[in-house]
Amino acid sequence: MAAAEPVEPGDAHQPCPAPFPMPPPGSVGPPPEYAALRRSCPVARVATPFGAPAWYVTRYDDVRKLLADDRFIRPTINDWPLDADAAARGPGLVTMMELEGPRHAALRQALAEPFSVRATRQRRPALRATADRMLGQIVADGPPGDLVRGFCEPFPLLVMCELVGIPYAERATFLAAADDALGALVTLGEGRDATHQLRSYMASLLERHRRAPGGNILSSLVEASDRGAADEESAAGEESAVDEESVLAFGLSMLVAGYRTTTMFLANAVLTLLAEPDRYERLLRDRALLPTAVDELLRFLPVQNGVVILQAREDVTVHGRTIRAGEAVLPVVAAANRDERTFPEADRLVLDRRANPHLAFGRGPHNCIGAHLARAQLSIGLEALLDHFPRLRLTGQPPTWEDHSPIRSPLTLPVAW
Repeated sequence: MAAAEPVEPGDAHQPCPAPFPMPPPGSVGPPPEYAALRRSCPVARVATPFGAPAWYVTRYDDVRKLLADDRFIRPTINDWPLDADAAARGPGLVTMMELEGPRHAALRQALAEPFSVRATRQRRPALRATADRMLGQIVADGPPGDLVRGFCEPFPLLVMCELVGIPYAERATFLAAADDALGALVTLGEGRDATHQLRSYMASLLERHRRAPGGNILSSLVEASDRGAADEESAAGEESAVDEESVLAFGLSMLVAGYRTTTMFLANAVLTLLAEPDRYERLLRDRALLPTAVDELLRFLPVQNGVVILQAREDVTVHGRTIRAGEAVLPVVAAANRDERTFPEADRLVLDRRANPHLAFGRGPHNCIGAHLARAQLSIGLEALLDHFPRLRLTGQPPTWEDHSPIRSPLTLPVAW
């Protein structure tokens, strides 16, 4: 895609949307247009894969500001883009990302402890045991193996299910619909169609937790919601309690995005390390590098290519572009994380990079509440791989990819050891 011509401040010209930047086939990316856009057209008009126009923002400073700008809201996949069938579809797919105000604040307060640094540290032995069990099965099955099917996919999913209280055995009930919703940049129609299925499944699951509570997050939230509903006269009951719709929003967040981004980062991280074996061998020799290496992989891997969608509440001007009220903006985290203005040698993976203010977990009120857990899963997953497979290598069979999606990871990752 040729970068659009810059527009001078005050110029009302709205350029025709350019094609959506896509990673090269058979790779996570980044799209080749990133550098030119950051340099010459940091706020570009693009056509999303399903045809709706949006503003595509690529510079670090702009993306960082937009993520915390209260002049924008996060629309549900049912609310944007608008169409004639919107009202007939019923309630939208509201997750934590779309909640606002006191309800959002109350939910995050209720979740602060289960997702805290302390709670995550306490879970690390259990996470390692889960990783060891899965990798041990791959060893028992013998080489070659598929790390996506045997580890990168099920490990984050099982961790999320056990923590939240979603039955892992029921994954066939929700996985396809959740992936359609998460991939709505491509599967908008399917994602919207999946809304009722996901809401119905989560509502029924909350009722099960109400009847038979367990030691998980959903049971705790259901109890807090019921307690708040029974205390309507108190200030907490009116403004600060977690309500049923908020609990539903949390549950839907976990179904749609509570594990998938981690599976994508983990699979891409392993492939990136093995593609240049010196990287894997360096971590094998120096495990103390793992924390900084994980953050560098989070910065370097361009998984989040336009997945955050904001909608302007009012007219906003960015770099001379007038974003009208109601228009959509895509603050492209993956492009911002490759901005050479912030990250020296931005297109190089530097495993011991120290200053690393990447935006992989967002910023502002809607920053990722599971950031500590995601870092722990990536760190423990890589450490377990190093321990079980010191001679891990790619086979001659290339990974398979789903090339029509702007956000991708290998569907298979054949390895030997």
